[in-house]
Amino acid sequence: MSDFKFPLFGEGLYFRMKNGKLLIAFLFCCLTIQAQDDVMTLRLMTYNIQHGAGKDDVIDLERQANVIGNASPDVIGLQEVDSCVKRSNKVHQASVMAKSLGMYCTFGPAIPLTGGKYGVAILSKEKPMSHRNIPLPGKEKRTLLVCEFEEYVFATTHLALEEENRLTSLEIILEEAARWEKPFFLCGDWNDEPSSTLIVNMKKSFVFLNNITNSSANYTFPAGTPKKIIDYIASYGRVIKSIRKRQVLNEPDASDHRPVLVEIRLDRYTTPIFSPKEDVVNTQSNEVYDLQGRSVNSKLSKGIYVVNGKKLCVGK
Repeated sequence: MSDFKFPLFGEGLYFRMKNGKLLIAFLFCCLTIQAQDDVMTLRLMTYNIQHGAGKDDVIDLERQANVIGNASPDVIGLQEVDSCVKRSNKVHQASVMAKSLGMYCTFGPAIPLTGGKYGVAILSKEKPMSHRNIPLPGKEKRTLLVCEFEEYVFATTHLALEEENRLTSLEIILEEAARWEKPFFLCGDWNDEPSSTLIVNMKKSFVFLNNITNSSANYTFPAGTPKKIIDYIASYGRVIKSIRKRQVLNEPDASDHRPVLVEIRLDRYTTPIFSPKEDVVNTQSNEVYDLQGRSVNSKLSKGIYVVNGKKLCVGK
């Protein structure tokens, strides 16, 4: 068998081989590295922290930060967060927790409360490129906090207690999700169970990443002895490659909700989603699918579609 010379990382540096086996192994390794570069792993989490108060009614942000730190999410949505409110010692709770965890903090106020504000927050290992805080309806006003990151968009909300306002909020959320040409993730306490009209309607556009089947292992509230699922993590359309982990953390004491964690694998999109005018796409003469993989044969409403193998955003 003759020797091979294979140039490696520049001129003048060669890898000498007696046969092709080492070359094949090397090329396989290169392809594996490239494949890994094209896929990212994300740990997403949601947690209603009840303004820092645990089952014992003691406000203990360090206790809740330890719960988050042990789960090590890349990004987490928090609900029921105080900022400079009298009942929670007038501290900016999200900032305190972010500093403890070495994460970035984005706060989304929903209502004024005793000298401060009350709302939701997003903590992230990566600094957000931008953020939006969008008012939502409710007898107690709600908000949708949206953070844009380099590879994806992450949002959190705490929906109203009234069904009418939750359903109206869904219309606003869908309009926001359709704006983005990046994968859009949504989490939070939505005050509704999987069989509700809200969740049934959400399934038409969102893929639920936490397990929402009727099992005690999936229940999130109340934390001590959970009896139902009202906390969720979902993606706008089927944008993920796989779900590697999904669990409700066994934490009965730090808040009145249990936190939810998922780990997913996500394609890094090498080409952007294009946004032509709606009338450019003829659903009769093109292969058009929604992000759930269903064929679309009618006029396109707002949203992201796959047209002839390419992603397209309509109604941005």
